[in-house]
Amino acid sequence: SWQQGSTAFGVSVTPPEPKTRERSSGRRGTSPRSPRSPRSPRSPRSPRNRRSRSPHRVKREQEGHQSSGDEHRRRNGQPEERRSRWETSSETSDRPRERERDRDRRSWASQQAERQQHDERRRENRQQREDNEEQSFGSADNPPAEKEKPNFGLSGALTEDTNTFRGVVIKYNEPPEARIPKRRWRLYPFKNDEALPVMYIHRQSAYLLGRQRRIADIPIDHPSCSKQHAVFQYRLVEVTRADGTTGRRVKPYIIDLGSGNGTFLNNQRIEAQRYYELKEKDVLKFGFSSREYVLLHEFSDTTEVDAKREEEDEGLDEVNDA
Repeated sequence: SWQQGSTAFGVSVTPPEPKTRERSSGRRGTSPRSPRSPRSPRSPRSPRNRRSRSPHRVKREQEGHQSSGDEHRRRNGQPEERRSRWETSSETSDRPRERERDRDRRSWASQQAERQQHDERRRENRQQREDNEEQSFGSADNPPAEKEKPNFGLSGALTEDTNTFRGVVIKYNEPPEARIPKRRWRLYPFKNDEALPVMYIHRQSAYLLGRQRRIADIPIDHPSCSKQHAVFQYRLVEVTRADGTTGRRVKPYIIDLGSGNGTFLNNQRIEAQRYYELKEKDVLKFGFSSREYVLLHEFSDTTEVDAKREEEDEGLDEVNDA
């Protein structure tokens, strides 16, 4: 019918080709009316599609890297010679060792310099000391300074650890030659010509005298006396007999423990921290106390003491009768 209609007007017209529908790829934007075709698995790329690297291209790239490396060395002032991988690795491994060696060299040099400075200072000090000694000995106006004398006083440090009695630290330690006497010594105390009870002091090697009754063997209650005033000590010492032979005997001694008002032997004050030998009929006084202590033993002549006691007893009897 188309052909007939076209020829009727005397014009030859070619009929249009029928449209073919495009296959839908299943992506967005396709018309919903077109049927979806199932996805075909992707085919791997063929080696033809890949960009092949020809040996000429590889060579050009290597030459480009080499030229860039040479340019970098030229800028940094390094030689342009190309080094092998083994040379560079050996150099990098040797660098820490070289650094350690440089550090050791620097430390050794600094130590040597310090030693030299120390030696120079020692020489200067020695020279200065010698010059001062020559000046001091050479001049008569400036006599050499006296050396400090040794101090044999009691520090109390050892006593505090070893000699504590009833919670009180004793200032005194007995010497190794301390002994208990065989002779029976006695103290006859007097207060203003008034006889007091006799003290027997032969049962111990030492007797502590003081105001602190808690530790004192012979208490002294006068306020002028110290808490630990003095010590009555027996010591084994060597003696020379009348025939010239030597022997040992236990003798009594008195030592002052650094009291404030002192200890008096026959009305003379004795030095502190020093032993004084006592003899028969010696008189002891402590501080400003009026009491006097006469030292006697069992074989001593006590007629004078007995006479005083008899006079005091008669006076007491007369007072009682009155």
